[in-house]
Amino acid sequence: MSARRAPQAHSSLLAAGDCIAGTFRFDAVTGKLDWSEELFRIHGYGRGEIVPTLDLFLSHKHPDDRGRGLEIFTRIRHAGGSFFSYDRLIDARMREHRILTTGEGVLDAAGRLSHIDAFVIDLTKMLQRETEQFARAAVTAANASRSTIEQAKGILMGALRIGSEEAFRLLVGHSQHSNIKVARTAADLVALANNAKDPALLDGLIQALHRGPAGRRSGTIGVHGPPGRRPQRSM
Repeated sequence: MSARRAPQAHSSLLAAGDCIAGTFRFDAVTGKLDWSEELFRIHGYGRGEIVPTLDLFLSHKHPDDRGRGLEIFTRIRHAGGSFFSYDRLIDARMREHRILTTGEGVLDAAGRLSHIDAFVIDLTKMLQRETEQFARAAVTAANASRSTIEQAKGILMGALRIGSEEAFRLLVGHSQHSNIKVARTAADLVALANNAKDPALLDGLIQALHRGPAGRRSGTIGVHGPPGRRPQRSM
């Protein structure tokens, strides 16, 4: 029998060849399991190194997923129908893969299982790439937020003539009181500071921060006067 050919799987996240997909067929009459070339690769073998069997197939599943895999196979073997599973596979080199499998058990005219056809895709590299991209984006966002918070602290320090720690406490107090993230408040403050057309909005936000729970202490120098009037700073 010629080697089974698998459909091509593509992902915009991966380079060509990184997204491996294969097929298998289990013949219920003979008990033979036939793998495509790609399925040998996913399991860490070359064609001819081993003879695929159901026991070998199940043995490569992660121990925590093996019972569910056997349960699905037993159900399909007795009743046929479609199935779908997402589980972990340990290849011949002890590397863990994340595998998506979908297939169908086909019944014969007598209602007995004839064969099972399945499509298997190895999502490992795609998930790794997504995780790496998410981590890089998170670090970039964290660095940007840190820079924005430092700018906001500087604005409060200059406007209220307070120290760095006090400025940060005002931002945190406002965040806790209003349920708005510190980074969001800091970004709003910086945006208003960069908007020279309407300084009253900046003064209003500074006053709101100063009146917050963290700013309610005697002796704090704050913003005075009605909204729109900027604080007087001593030289």
